[in-house]
Amino acid sequence: MLPQTLRSRSHAVLNKYLTGESIDYRQVIALFVPILIDQAFLFGLSLVNTAMISSSGVAAISAVSMVDSLNILLVQIFVALATGGTVVVAQYKGGGNDRMVSKAAAASVSAVTLAAAALSLIVLVFYHPLLKLLFGSAEPEVFSLAGTYLVGSGLSFLGIAFKEAISGALRGIGRTRVTLGLSLILNVTNVLLNVLFLNILDMGVLGLTIAVNISRYLAAACALYYILRMDASLRLRLKDFVHWNFSMLKKILYIGLPFAAEQVFFNGGKMLTQIYIVSLGTYAIAANAIGGVLAMILQVPAIALSTALVTVVGQCIGSRNIQDARKFTRTFMWLASGSLLATGLLLIPFYRPLVGLFHPPGEIMQVLFLLTLINTIVQIPLWPASFLLPGALRAAGDSRFTSVSAMLSMWLFRVILGYILGITLNFGVVGVWAAMQLEWVIRGAVFLWRYRGDRWYKHRLVETTDEQ
Repeated sequence: MLPQTLRSRSHAVLNKYLTGESIDYRQVIALFVPILIDQAFLFGLSLVNTAMISSSGVAAISAVSMVDSLNILLVQIFVALATGGTVVVAQYKGGGNDRMVSKAAAASVSAVTLAAAALSLIVLVFYHPLLKLLFGSAEPEVFSLAGTYLVGSGLSFLGIAFKEAISGALRGIGRTRVTLGLSLILNVTNVLLNVLFLNILDMGVLGLTIAVNISRYLAAACALYYILRMDASLRLRLKDFVHWNFSMLKKILYIGLPFAAEQVFFNGGKMLTQIYIVSLGTYAIAANAIGGVLAMILQVPAIALSTALVTVVGQCIGSRNIQDARKFTRTFMWLASGSLLATGLLLIPFYRPLVGLFHPPGEIMQVLFLLTLINTIVQIPLWPASFLLPGALRAAGDSRFTSVSAMLSMWLFRVILGYILGITLNFGVVGVWAAMQLEWVIRGAVFLWRYRGDRWYKHRLVETTDEQ
């Protein structure tokens, strides 16, 4: 009797908060769970990879941390374009226009792949001046290892871009199980190869770059095979990728370009704070890197909710159901706060075993614990409004306002305040992180104000009767 009562109550709660006219809670759960597993594997394997490279010494983990700040900036450009594809695909899917869903998916893959090719060429030609400009004050050993890692990363951009473009299109139609499979292929292969090249062959940073290239191109090959041979939803052919539909590209770029610009400025600002930290020495770089990985672990369920919300709101907007879009956004924000609280309560008791995986020097242990504790507490109320809510606004087509607001808050508060607190007032890496969290307050308040109005959902990105 009790299990039946619990099932009935669970069904009632799920219907109340996760069911709307356009999507029910079963579809939401089916969309979310694979994304959650994907994010858990992604960050769990990132943790393992960081721990493995840390066994090569403080110089190695510092070099990888420095270059990853640049890598994230560059990779997020074509991930942003892929998000534009996700939004357009989701809106056409919500509007029931399957023909335009396929056209949007093909255009997204073409745009993302071309952007990745251009970025890869820039990195390979200008890698040394880039490193000199950004990290010239780093120690010689760290600088040399950073050069090796940056060139290897640049070679892998096409592989990860193609995989992300296909995954973005599949998320737009709710096929997250397939995106999970592609992600597992990439990340599991990457970890196994890292074990081979780092732990067995002791190849250090060079081994890390070889592993990332093999795993990313293998995932891209699997994505191509799936989309051409196994997929029954998008119905894409190889020639569709070289057919330029400029009307569709315009829709994708309307969302993707402001988001890409936001990512450039946002991650560019993070790189500037990384430069502040480089000037504080190798121990500060290591503390920032390890603290960043622990922060990402905390965010795993919340990021999965944010990713799923883009598809959910996109389909609601495509079917012109604003009430559902608002309802799901509110629910997902509360779920994100709850997930951050739960992961924080799980992380703190296991803090020392987790940190021990990175072999940190004793000099950074106190700072590292302080960073983790403060960040854990602050994220619970602030992260959802700052990072989940703009995904909902962007899914409705409100990309320009969202991106401009995020860029301004980043540069006016995090970058400038980070320098003042971290360098001028000599609070070090703790000051840089404090500035980051104060910036979350500003951007979250701006996005909440926008969400409470009505301008964010009045964009007409797609038409259900579009026959172009």
